[in-house]
Amino acid sequence: MASEKSFKKRKITDDVDGGGGGGLESLPGDIIADIFSRLPISSIARLMFVCRSWRSILTQHGRVSSSSSPTKPCLLLHCDSPIRNGLHFLDLSEEEKRIKTKKFTLRFESSMPEFDVVGSCNGLLCLSDSLYNDSLYLYNPFTTNSLELPECSNKYHDQELVFGFGFHEMTKDYKVLKIVYFRGSSSSNNGIYRGRGRIQYKQSEVQILTLSSKTTDQSLSWRSLGKAPYKFMKRSSEALVNGRLHFVTRPRRHVPDRKFVSFDLEDEEFKEIPKPDCGGLNRTNHRLVNLKGCLCAVVYGNYGKLDIWVMETYGVKESWGKEYSIGTYLPKGLKQNLDRPMWIWKNAENGKVVRVLCLLENGEILLEYKSRVLVAYDPKLGKFKDLLFHGLPNWFHTVVHVGTLSWVDTPLDLW
Repeated sequence: MASEKSFKKRKITDDVDGGGGGGLESLPGDIIADIFSRLPISSIARLMFVCRSWRSILTQHGRVSSSSSPTKPCLLLHCDSPIRNGLHFLDLSEEEKRIKTKKFTLRFESSMPEFDVVGSCNGLLCLSDSLYNDSLYLYNPFTTNSLELPECSNKYHDQELVFGFGFHEMTKDYKVLKIVYFRGSSSSNNGIYRGRGRIQYKQSEVQILTLSSKTTDQSLSWRSLGKAPYKFMKRSSEALVNGRLHFVTRPRRHVPDRKFVSFDLEDEEFKEIPKPDCGGLNRTNHRLVNLKGCLCAVVYGNYGKLDIWVMETYGVKESWGKEYSIGTYLPKGLKQNLDRPMWIWKNAENGKVVRVLCLLENGEILLEYKSRVLVAYDPKLGKFKDLLFHGLPNWFHTVVHVGTLSWVDTPLDLW
């Protein structure tokens, strides 16, 4: 009897490990890829720890990805709690009734308890230290791989930072962009002046860090690209489209016109992008987002109304068109906590009630209201639907994330 149990146990182990010709390794690669492409990324990440052979299959040759995609993404919920931040996630590729909020264990939280999310790209996050601005991490929340980036040799006091993070499909390089506005020591007034109640910096420097499969610890260092040609809004790059990061310039006293500016991750050059012919772009009531792989401008109106303009052909001004108009909506989750009129609601990041997150597979637009509620909007029917998930934090900033098993030295392409 004992020998029979031992035989059964050994047989099960052999099947899991691929022994005896009947395991996972015996299947053709395209079948393996098809099987795992139907699973949510959270399930695939757990399967990596079943045995060594499965981990090898899941990570080799970049041939396995998950059902997570730009239209069925993971939502990372950054909770900016006092003293210690948190990072939760929702996997929208799962069945809606099975979706639950889960919390990541952050390996770096002791060294960086409070952080900002610079950006999400090709399965990786770039995080910055929100307390001291002297630490940057790359992090894959599903494999728990993390990398602290080196400090830049050029440091400045009283600095203002603008970050960008992206992955170039052609070069297969990850790049972190840091734009530093700082006080200059050689000019009058120590290089700063006050305008409209805030300090404005006259000096600047653009720094960039490249990471790829060829990068070693010795070659991992920042490069200077010289002075920044524009003064950008103090927030991370807003959209990665066509291999380019996109920013919005800050208006100057005598030049109030705001510009859309791209940064090409391949040639590392800034270039102005034509804007749509719509009103309000010279004020702070707009943001740039990536919807369906296109550059989009979200133009905010009064009482939470907004229009979404889409650039169908990148770089062509005439291709801008208003594709969506979303009216005023008050989610049920906010009605019971309505402590101020809607017209003076403020979002901590952009001063608006609602943020446009992404376009879902069913054609609905995913929205975040006042960092409290997630809402799906159906543009065909003009209807709103509050999305209620178990364990959703009270306050959060949503980051759209396509989950993969990618890492810097083994980028896995999405299927």
